[in-house]
Amino acid sequence: MNISILQENLKQGVLTVMHGIGKNLNLPILSNLLIKANEEITITATNLEIAITNVIRGKVNKKGNFTVDAKIFSDYISLLSNKKISIEQVNNNNLAISLEGCKTKIIGEPSDEYPIIPKVEKNNFCDISISDLKKALSQTIFAVSIGEIRQELNGVLFVFKKNELNLASTDSFRLAEKKIKAACSDGFLNEDEKKIIIPSKTLQELNRILSLASSNEVMDSESNFVRLYLGENQILFNVGNTELVSRVIEGQYPDYAQIIPSNFKTFANVNKNELVRAIKTSALFSKAKVNDINLDFPRDKNKIIISSSSGQLGENIIEVEAKVKGEDNGMVVNYKFLLEGLQAIEGENIEIKIVDNKIPCVAKSEKDDDNYLYVIMPIRQ
Repeated sequence: MNISILQENLKQGVLTVMHGIGKNLNLPILSNLLIKANEEITITATNLEIAITNVIRGKVNKKGNFTVDAKIFSDYISLLSNKKISIEQVNNNNLAISLEGCKTKIIGEPSDEYPIIPKVEKNNFCDISISDLKKALSQTIFAVSIGEIRQELNGVLFVFKKNELNLASTDSFRLAEKKIKAACSDGFLNEDEKKIIIPSKTLQELNRILSLASSNEVMDSESNFVRLYLGENQILFNVGNTELVSRVIEGQYPDYAQIIPSNFKTFANVNKNELVRAIKTSALFSKAKVNDINLDFPRDKNKIIISSSSGQLGENIIEVEAKVKGEDNGMVVNYKFLLEGLQAIEGENIEIKIVDNKIPCVAKSEKDDDNYLYVIMPIRQ
């Protein structure tokens, strides 16, 4: 293998894939990056759950594959000046790196033992705006369960429909749902909808890659979207010159639509920032580990009353101006769950809809046409 490449291009490629590096005592080669020089130069990292591959601009002087320790290679490349670098495999297990005034040899390993990256056929696809997907992920990932009992709740449910993608996440205590536009090829949907569960760790990594793509100053019309492909138990995301392959979670996702209430009895419209500030204030006096605060919606008083009390700390009552319609109502909620949901909602004003103190309430943007909603369970007293 012999390649020539600019330091900045190589550094960016390494930065893109580094989070895919795995740590496995039984398979130490996962700590390495795979460099392939064939028709194009690619760099790959995998932890067996995901694999990230980046195509790097450069010249292939001699084809070949090689692996090198990710940390030492990344640290070394990042310290070099932005000049042309020559990288050559020498004596089978060495990588010779040279540029003006500097020569280095890094011990590596042949690529024979490197895990095979799953191949996903690229026949049918679905295109999603990078900005839309980034926003949707930030509004749903936080509500994913982190437990190990119900694996299907450890991911975000993607429901593909004609020209639409719905994302949903829940940990059984709250639910987040976001609807965005999608453009799928004719063969992508064989029926009315297609459902897959994608691990939250995969989506966190995807969000990082999307952020890198968004920060790229050379953005053209073709690089403004994510193209995804589905394989057998695998999903492939293509973002510009980067590919992310991941397993999907097997299992049946709960029918979350059943827990979204209807026939609300009380409606409140309130400034989001004022409500968040009041909740944070009252939360200082909530019970440890319970994180409970009371929300009261007195009829025709045009205010929300937030309160909390702790035998060890004291108590607090704070009022926030709001437009309240319907019946007298109130509920007790986990303030941490409520704050996460409110901060994910866009817009200056929030609409909260309540049935009673036993049924989940719904929060959404006052001006959002049902594209995003957040549902939170009350704490039973």
